[in-house]
Amino acid sequence: MQPEEGAPGGFGGGGLLPDPYDSFMRHHLSYYGYFQGHKTGAQKSPVTSGDPTEQRPTEVPSMGSTNPGHRRGPGQELSRPPAAPQALERAPGRGTRVPSAQHRGTLGDSRGLFAVPSLGGPLPAPRWPVECEVIQEPIEHIEWVPPEPEPFCQPTGMEQAPATLGEEQGTVVYHCNPVPQGSCFTRARVGGAPGPLSSAAAPLEGPQDTTLLFESRFESGNLQRAVKVGPYEYMLWLRPDLFTTKHTQWFYFRVQNTRRAPPYRFTIANLAKAKSLYGEGMRPLLYSQRDAQSRGIGWRRVGTDVRYYRGGGDSDEGPTTFHLSWSMRFPHDSDTCFFAHSYPYTYTELQRYLRALAGDPVRSRYCAVRALCHSLAGNPVYVLTITSTCSTAPKRAVVLSARAHPGESGGSWAMRGCLDFLLSARADARLLRHLFVFKVVPMLNPDGVVVGNSRCSLSGRDPNRAYATAMPRAFPAVWHLRAMVERVLAEREVVLYCDFHGHSRKNNVFMYGCDGSGASAKLRLHQRVFPFMFSKNAPDKFSFPSCKFKVQKSKLGTGRVVMWRLGVSNSYTMEAAFGGSTLGGRRSHFTVQDLTALGSHLCDTLLDFCDPDPAKFQQCLSEVDALLRQRLGRDPGAGGSWSDVSPSELESSTSGSDSSVSDALPVQPQPPRRKQLRSRRARDAVRRRSAAPPSRAPTRAAGTRGRGAAASAAAGPARAPRARLQGSRQPRPPSSAAGAQPGPGSGGGGGAGTAGARPDQATSAAPGSVRPRRAAPRCCACARH
Repeated sequence: MQPEEGAPGGFGGGGLLPDPYDSFMRHHLSYYGYFQGHKTGAQKSPVTSGDPTEQRPTEVPSMGSTNPGHRRGPGQELSRPPAAPQALERAPGRGTRVPSAQHRGTLGDSRGLFAVPSLGGPLPAPRWPVECEVIQEPIEHIEWVPPEPEPFCQPTGMEQAPATLGEEQGTVVYHCNPVPQGSCFTRARVGGAPGPLSSAAAPLEGPQDTTLLFESRFESGNLQRAVKVGPYEYMLWLRPDLFTTKHTQWFYFRVQNTRRAPPYRFTIANLAKAKSLYGEGMRPLLYSQRDAQSRGIGWRRVGTDVRYYRGGGDSDEGPTTFHLSWSMRFPHDSDTCFFAHSYPYTYTELQRYLRALAGDPVRSRYCAVRALCHSLAGNPVYVLTITSTCSTAPKRAVVLSARAHPGESGGSWAMRGCLDFLLSARADARLLRHLFVFKVVPMLNPDGVVVGNSRCSLSGRDPNRAYATAMPRAFPAVWHLRAMVERVLAEREVVLYCDFHGHSRKNNVFMYGCDGSGASAKLRLHQRVFPFMFSKNAPDKFSFPSCKFKVQKSKLGTGRVVMWRLGVSNSYTMEAAFGGSTLGGRRSHFTVQDLTALGSHLCDTLLDFCDPDPAKFQQCLSEVDALLRQRLGRDPGAGGSWSDVSPSELESSTSGSDSSVSDALPVQPQPPRRKQLRSRRARDAVRRRSAAPPSRAPTRAAGTRGRGAAASAAAGPARAPRARLQGSRQPRPPSSAAGAQPGPGSGGGGGAGTAGARPDQATSAAPGSVRPRRAAPRCCACARH
């Protein structure tokens, strides 16, 4: 009889690890010299056994620490990691160490064991670049689902398009520019910039002043400048991604000193993308603190006369920008409100969720929380391992990740829904934990989430273009995620990889897969089965016709393509629209409940996809085949193979990836490859050739090896040519020896040097030339240098 999941034989016992795992980890740490078999007073062993009622011990950094320098907090010195044993190797271009290739075989290795947020006390504060000012007020929002669907704004064609106004035509009421142009990330600290905060907002002149007070210097906030151009009209400029000059899409800011009666008009004047869902009826989000406290209402869609249009101005001033404009009325006087592009999900909110998970005596039995690595700023990048140990049968693995792009917060809500499902007591969840090992990275880019970026990390580049590069210093989370997948593939099959993203130009939910031109017909259809099953499980959200499978050259560095090339046959990017669904006549915005439901739908689809009964899979496979034939105008009953059809012909006419306007990771410059010379004689010949002037080139004496053509002609009948050493100098053409007439008895040795002497033994050099380097003595035994 197998023990129940969570019983003392599994990941149970109040969150403690089982004895077999304990024994394995003790042996593993002892092998690397990090476990000596004794306890310390200040730190506990990462794996301990004891009474099941005991609280789960706090874990400490271990030998696999990918923490760059063990980041310090304010007022703390850097703590040195323990000395590296011989069995570890240094990662290229980075001071962190990872297990060598022969020790990368297990999911339970001690690499990257870190403490989760402690169950008591405040959450660890995120680390900010030292240039960023951060307000100390905590920003928290309640979760709320509107009782009725929130419809799209219906365009009437008469929306107001306000004239483009600048600072000279209004009053700057807010300005926050933390990073000067052209700078790069240097260091980070808790709380951001030291010292007192500057006054970013203009002060009010009195109680009758109706000017709004703007603020964005909080976690995930983004607003750079606000200009008041009318009594209740404001022009807004977003801050580009930190340490870049582009990527303006995500916004999240606070306004105070509101008035209930008058209509306000807001215009964001520097958006980067030419097409947006705002042009198809999407509306921004508003959060009122008064409504949250008194009525329990959270984020909701607001705005009338929503318009997305091309901005004016001279193109010589910079790249073309686009404007988003909307009108609205605030619900209360003197209220504190927030505007956002999508439902915010911050790094602190993730840490709060993980701490609640670690403190849950049930869910923590089959979920282990570790830190995959540390970001550039020193924020931990967490990885969750979810499985059940009640079965000894071999398991396949599933790898999930989210928030590579920090502005796509819908991915975090979908990931939370997936985690809630996997860690629940439902029968399907228990079956998934029984069959698979889940490796989940819920937030790949915590630094970008903290500072309010739209797309990039603190390196100033898109991390979802860096999977194909070996740059652990610039993209630590991406590098360690790929290394983790490689280790997992070494011991078991990875049946699915899915990276959660958001899309700003297409409604509904869809996937991007990988369809190589050289793939077999069977494999090309199989890659479309999982998204097709997803559309069956979520028909009101997921659009299979919007899925794409062509691997474009600009997407070769994305996670799905690199994982596919590593050997994960089912590798996808799931895109959830910022807007909502247009399926089934719905035409309404996505809510938090819709986004979290995507996680449970993905888990249901995984069970259907891996069902031992092949009937469901074969049925979906035949339907996919029929849909593709219908798209190409082929007879559904006709035979034929799909291997001769290009991926472009199988794609729909919908727009492509939301990231197509993003710049790719620059190719690292490689030094030019020089031909390797095989002997010192060849190197000396190159030096002589470059040093001697062409008009007075020294020639060899008659009868010596390597004589010039002119000298050979003057010396009479030549010997049979001797086999030339590989890599030796080629004979100089006659034109280069012009002016060097051979003298009698010298064998053509005129010019610089003594008659009959070799050029490298000359006693004098031609004017303006460099004395050649003396050749090494010849070995008499083997005729080599």
